[in-house]
Amino acid sequence: MQIVTIGYEGATPEAFDRALLQAGVQMVVDVRAMAISRRKGFAKTALRSRLASLGIDYLHLKGLGDPKPGREAARAGDFVLFQRIFGAHMRTSEALADLAILKDLVTRQTVALVCYEANATECHRTVVARTVASSHDCEIVHLGLSGGTRIERRRADYRVGEGLAAA
Repeated sequence: MQIVTIGYEGATPEAFDRALLQAGVQMVVDVRAMAISRRKGFAKTALRSRLASLGIDYLHLKGLGDPKPGREAARAGDFVLFQRIFGAHMRTSEALADLAILKDLVTRQTVALVCYEANATECHRTVVARTVASSHDCEIVHLGLSGGTRIERRRADYRVGEGLAAA
């Protein structure tokens, strides 16, 4: 079993779609707090419509998005603060409810977590993926649109809110 992650920063819709199809993704789970984008084709409605035309389902799980203070800390390069903020957020009732939905989906199909950040090591989607992997012992596949794919082997020792330093 695996969970896929992908960021659309710097990607064209065509390259993004091609990467998902090549990875055999059946559902995209949008883990942005706000599923909006200035990049054409990546706002919620446009993304959902385009993915549907490819036979890929779409679901926005807002509760797994990085809250604004976490995004600001990450943008500022303060990953220790980001980790603290996002780790606390992952223990909220909204995040836990959406995490339960995600864990169920991963057992039934190939799911890709999508967010903006191209570099998975600097994105909260890695924390989300590791949290799922901790209870499902699954492989994490980070799709790179400009540099290939990176795989994290099965690990059962990830912890909720684990930092990005080990990514």
